[in-house]
Amino acid sequence: MLNPLPENVEPTRATLHAYAHAVGAIPRAHGIHHPRWWHISLKPTVHGLTTDPVRTPDGHVSIRMNFADHEIHLDRSGMTALVVPMDDGLTATEVGNQLIDAVGLDDRYDRDRFTNDDERPYDRDAAAALWSVFNATALIFRDHNDEIGGEQSPVQVWPHGFDMATEWFGTKMQEYEEHGEIQTLPAQLNLGFYPGGRAYFYSNPWPFDAAALLGNELPHGAEWNTEGWEGSILYLDQVAGHADSSDKIRQYARAVFDIASPTLLA
Repeated sequence: MLNPLPENVEPTRATLHAYAHAVGAIPRAHGIHHPRWWHISLKPTVHGLTTDPVRTPDGHVSIRMNFADHEIHLDRSGMTALVVPMDDGLTATEVGNQLIDAVGLDDRYDRDRFTNDDERPYDRDAAAALWSVFNATALIFRDHNDEIGGEQSPVQVWPHGFDMATEWFGTKMQEYEEHGEIQTLPAQLNLGFYPGGRAYFYSNPWPFDAAALLGNELPHGAEWNTEGWEGSILYLDQVAGHADSSDKIRQYARAVFDIASPTLLA
């Protein structure tokens, strides 16, 4: 079951988002590049979020945002080299600089991505509640992926948005323009959770075939969205707190997949 997020969660969520920017600076600078940028994401584990291992001259480095002890751990070759408490009020700038100093590699970091000197409140209970939803969501998304099969991304949290998502890839190839050049990517359907504001789940096919999608009803109060972005949305507060909340999210995800996936196949 997924519980509702507490009303006071936003300041802590914003702190975690800011710290995720700082943590993500390390794999962005030194990680093995993945063409879909999976190397910069944070992967959910039992106790929190972790980067992929980053190779350094002194061994491998990984960074964990640990919600069991509310600390950021920088591990080098399996040994803890730095511990940064998340409830000490450190700014994102301070956290990022500590991590960079501990890694000890040349300065190839885009510090503008995490530099922020705002105050960073942190409530342990709010953080634990947020992590509980993230952890349950990761399990739901993995179950969904096991059920639908096909080519997929891992379940991951993106530092720039602090949303959890996974992608399913269709067989249709789609052209799009980026920086004045024509690129080609496989059509895809994401499934995600965004915890900010009125927290919500989303599942967005790309490309979005409005004619084929918008006439189809979605379960449990989910709706199609075309304002600002194109896809579907199910608010956490529409399902949280009920014994069958996890089942409802699975049913929502499967309904969107069944409707959208035929539009993404060659």
